Amino acid sequence: MPSSTFVGPRLRRRLLSAAAALMCVAFLWVFTSVILFRFPHPDRLPESADAVVVLAGAAEERLDVGRQLWWEGRAPVLVLSTTDTPGNQRTDVLCDHGTNPRVVCFSPDPMTTRGEARAVARLAADNGWDELIVVTSRYHVVRAQANLEQCSGAEITMAASEPELGPGQWLSRFVEESAGTAAAVLRPACANAI
Repeated sequence: MPSSTFVGPRLRRRLLSAAAALMCVAFLWVFTSVILFRFPHPDRLPESADAVVVLAGAAEERLDVGRQLWWEGRAPVLVLSTTDTPGNQRTDVLCDHGTNPRVVCFSPDPMTTRGEARAVARLAADNGWDELIVVTSRYHVVRAQANLEQCSGAEITMAASEPELGPGQWLSRFVEESAGTAAAVLRPACANAI
């Protein structure tokens, strides 16, 4: 029977080893998250596309980027995702009161990135759009692109808007985007392109 003097140091070593391993995993996750979600590799925007699509949420930052690309003539159509949620109010008002036939509004079902990917794929297929510029927040680029490419055969180019987030908000985004990206890999938004 081992004496208590051997159990204490062994247990302590195991706990320290487990803590060190956990710290390494946490560091690697934060490092990977910073690369993927804070500084994703930007796509080179095409001179022209069939539509500029602005994904819902964070309308204060995303809508201006999408409208600017549209006004520059990058695409003849501006497509807006509406949700009737506080973070999307500017876009929702534009869709509720807009009369421009070159602005197309849609409500995703379900109201998630996966739902948006399916809706955008349907719109692209129905309208014969082969090339899309999709605007979303920088932290959302990787997950949104994965979902969109699973659902659509169109060429997808991502354009990132710049969120104003503090360190705690970035950490929260890292958690959500890590989980969402893992879900996109493990459970594709679409089994086949629409």
